[in-house]
Amino acid sequence: MISFLGEYESTVDAKGRFLLPAGLKKQLPQDDNAQFVINRGFEKCLTLYPLQSWNPIFETISKQNDFDPKVREFRRYFLNGATQIDLDSAGRILLPKNLIEHASLEKDIVLVSAVNKIEIWDKNKYQQFFDSFTSESFSALANEVMNPNADKPNS
Repeated sequence: MISFLGEYESTVDAKGRFLLPAGLKKQLPQDDNAQFVINRGFEKCLTLYPLQSWNPIFETISKQNDFDPKVREFRRYFLNGATQIDLDSAGRILLPKNLIEHASLEKDIVLVSAVNKIEIWDKNKYQQFFDSFTSESFSALANEVMNPNADKPNS
């Protein structure tokens, strides 16, 4: 399984390309031919999946019941804009214009590890996200996520 660590800054050029930081490139599997799927993130960011991480997700989505309206709605939203991309010979990734607009990416971006994928944020929006988060709210979130039964009474 692929896993990423770290937070890296990069710059989007006028053509919508950015250089994948060396720190992230080193974390890709050696046998990987640097193919990715990029799509909209759950927040106003983009999510970059190595193909090896994307394929199991896509397989799971593909197996869902087409007769369920919630499945169709989820597929439309989740797959909207999903695009397969490759690193070019210079180690750059070309971002689709519609996805750049979705995430409001300007020139400076931040690439953030998200376990088996990478989130791509506009640097200012990423900073605003953390500026609005207090240590108390982070502690409460951590308790809820990492210890989901903490506030439930014993049965």
